[in-house]
Amino acid sequence: MEAFFLPVADGQRFCLLHRPGISVPVRGAVVYVHPFAEEMNKARRMVSLQAKAMAAAGYYVLQVDLHGCGDSSGDFGDASWSGWIEDVASACAWLREQTDAELWLWGLRTGCLLIAEAAKRLESANRLLLWQPVASGKQFLQQFLRMKIAGEMLAGESKGLMDRIREDLAQGRSVEIGGYALSPELAKGLELAELSLPETPLRVEWIEISGKTDGELSPAAAMRLEKWNSQGHAVRGTVVCGPSFWQTAEIEECPALIDASLAAMVETNQP
Repeated sequence: MEAFFLPVADGQRFCLLHRPGISVPVRGAVVYVHPFAEEMNKARRMVSLQAKAMAAAGYYVLQVDLHGCGDSSGDFGDASWSGWIEDVASACAWLREQTDAELWLWGLRTGCLLIAEAAKRLESANRLLLWQPVASGKQFLQQFLRMKIAGEMLAGESKGLMDRIREDLAQGRSVEIGGYALSPELAKGLELAELSLPETPLRVEWIEISGKTDGELSPAAAMRLEKWNSQGHAVRGTVVCGPSFWQTAEIEECPALIDASLAAMVETNQP
């Protein structure tokens, strides 16, 4: 594993690169994009385990901290949605300089929104690994804003709070939620984000986590995958049993997810 800072126009992005062993045939290259705010920290353990497993199987894996996140330059409150998409593109460009192996974009939660948008701009990125994807940025933003309301309810001050939050953002003022300063630019970009694919056929592995051993894909996921399939994309949905590690109180692992992801990636079906 190699840690380094990737220079970009407005600073630098902290990256971790996992390389395949010298004796391991190279299968592909992967750029990982993390989820939003505290979900990023909760997921670090699982992402590290998956990245190491991918490298052992023959993949270059690049993890990048987006602008204002983790150890990258800038504050969270300075980030924008469009800037994050540029970060993904920069990470992909750097990895392409290291290897010409087939490129995967791997996202978790809101990271899936970002990689799907980046895939529309990058001809070489025609494989997506989606972990518990967020399909609607607008819905996710609403849920994130409710965290502040939940906290204010304990203080008896929640009346009209959502309207005040929306007004602050509309007037160009940032809002602090769960220790994160949400800027109007980031909120607007997230709210407009929808999980969609480019016209060019892609291979898509969609994996959801369920608390049940016999869990099924959510109806919304099944409908979306059916639509993408009709558009010519090679898509597949998988459900594994495990904890929602990106939001649990304690750091959790989901071994079934690691196994399912590798199994899906090494198959030879093409879009």
